[in-house]
Amino acid sequence: MIRVSGLRKTYGDFAAVVGSSFEVETGEIFGVVGPNGAGKTTTLKMLAGLIEPTAGSAEVAGFDAAEPAMRHRLGFLPEESPLYEDMTPASYLTFFADLYDVPRSVAKDRIAETLDRLDLEYRDRRIGDMSKGMKRKVAIARSLINDPDVLIYDEPASGLDPLTTNSVLEFTRELRADEKTVVFSAHNLYHVESVCDRIIIMNEGQIIARGTVEEIREEYGETTYHVFSDTGLPQTEPTSDGRHRAIVDAMDEVEGLQDAAEAAGGSVVDIRTNEPSLEALFLDLTGRQMAGPRTAAATAGNGESSVEESVEESVEESVEPEEPQ
Repeated sequence: MIRVSGLRKTYGDFAAVVGSSFEVETGEIFGVVGPNGAGKTTTLKMLAGLIEPTAGSAEVAGFDAAEPAMRHRLGFLPEESPLYEDMTPASYLTFFADLYDVPRSVAKDRIAETLDRLDLEYRDRRIGDMSKGMKRKVAIARSLINDPDVLIYDEPASGLDPLTTNSVLEFTRELRADEKTVVFSAHNLYHVESVCDRIIIMNEGQIIARGTVEEIREEYGETTYHVFSDTGLPQTEPTSDGRHRAIVDAMDEVEGLQDAAEAAGGSVVDIRTNEPSLEALFLDLTGRQMAGPRTAAATAGNGESSVEESVEESVEESVEPEEPQ
């Protein structure tokens, strides 16, 4: 549904986006995350046809992103989305339906259905008198008024209370069942992890990681095992990778750890596995020097760049014995 190849945007000698390439499948929720200034919003605006790329291409729903026809297939929700505050939700959405040439009878049913799904009450109330959460729901409804195939949501739940946030995230998940393709960007990485099928992580204009959260965790993360025993386990010579043989055996076979504990006169109390959250992975990846100066990237001959850094996986085991009882 979306194909991006070598996408690049520069402003003078500053590279906002450098050589981005990715694809988004039909019915997929695709996350774009990164720190402030990473190039996320610039990328989303190029997909929406609001910014012309310096190089590369972006195809959305079979159209070049710059083609006016593409916008009839797109719903765009920017992070800041001012509304016409003197209008009511019903009149506001009808106005935008007219702009998209949606027949009034179709628009009326679509508006009612969408506002029902968003659980928006007070539809005849002046928008300016509504709460921030209600206004955000109206903006989301506007993004769907033309029944688009592709939706771009930039911080859809930013600044909302927990109840409204949960409603917006659940509605976003439902769009997958409607076979809508959603590009989703948010700074709250819990929201991204709970909603998105795949993600890309951007830093300094480049994509530094991509895949499902599980794939990124497997490639870049560290899994830590905590073994709790009511007695100290035998401490043998470390293995070649610095881990004690008793713990290596424990992770290979739980019964082996129990036997080792019993041989020492105790027993295993608990084994816990801690896997890094998306937030931990994000902080680790973006904290590394994974990209060169953006000015140098901007003046590169072909606008392409790559990250030539390998990240080793490691597994850390720790023994935290309790006092014998």
